Amino acid sequence: METVLTLMLVRFGLIAGGLVVVALVLFGVAVTLRRRGRGAQVRRYAETAADYLAARDAVRPRRGGSRGRLAGEAVRFAARYLEDDRRGKDGR
Repeated sequence: METVLTLMLVRFGLIAGGLVVVALVLFGVAVTLRRRGRGAQVRRYAETAADYLAARDAVRPRRGGSRGRLAGEAVRFAARYLEDDRRGKDGR
């Protein structure tokens, strides 16, 4: 029993450590892009991708397993935020 608990603890530690490393790398990339003045360009690409994903999910919901209530709310919030942001920029 002790061996199983030790293996589970090691596995948890490796997963948590991996997530921390990924978060640090993404943060470093974001800081580097912002310093080089490419933040606006990346944001445009991210908005386009978010628009595509929101439209795809609105037209063709996924079949099979439920995506979960929180994920659905996040997609709707992102779509609303992008739409409000776009309207604010256009002045409408």
